[in-house]
Amino acid sequence: MDSGGGRARAVVGVSGSPGSLAALHRAVREARRTDAELLAVLAWEPPGGELAHGRAMFTPSVADFRRAAADRLLTVLDAAFGEAGPGVPFQGLVVRGTAGRALVETADRPDDLLVVGAGPRGPLRGLFPSVTRYCVTHAACPVLTVPPSPLEGELASLHRRNSLRLTVDARELTEGGA
Repeated sequence: MDSGGGRARAVVGVSGSPGSLAALHRAVREARRTDAELLAVLAWEPPGGELAHGRAMFTPSVADFRRAAADRLLTVLDAAFGEAGPGVPFQGLVVRGTAGRALVETADRPDDLLVVGAGPRGPLRGLFPSVTRYCVTHAACPVLTVPPSPLEGELASLHRRNSLRLTVDARELTEGGA
């Protein structure tokens, strides 16, 4: 998995969402399996997007936004791996731009492996641009999409029921509802 540009790479999009954490852990397994370097990429844009930022009179500096994104990446990596790290050579990258474009531009070698979470399923999935779809359509390398964990759907359902103040039977929280 080496294109002559150095060590093979497993590039993964990281945002802190459950889907991105699942993708991060899968990317570590792929990096370990193929002796590749892990690149954990967190994409960021100024609040409101580039156009709004350019038109605003008083906004924090771009350096402040970048620093906040770097802090978020460190927090996500620490939550995922602790002080021990992922157990493979890795870099954390903070890239200014939309997530899909940042990932595709980072995973620019034919022998890279781009790992992304498959994103949410359900009624809200069409409301937001799909990073996964963008990566699959535009990447110059293989793309591995990691489906959401079944537990994620169950937790979302429980959260909805809880926010609507519906009764939750503790037996539903155990395996098989028994």
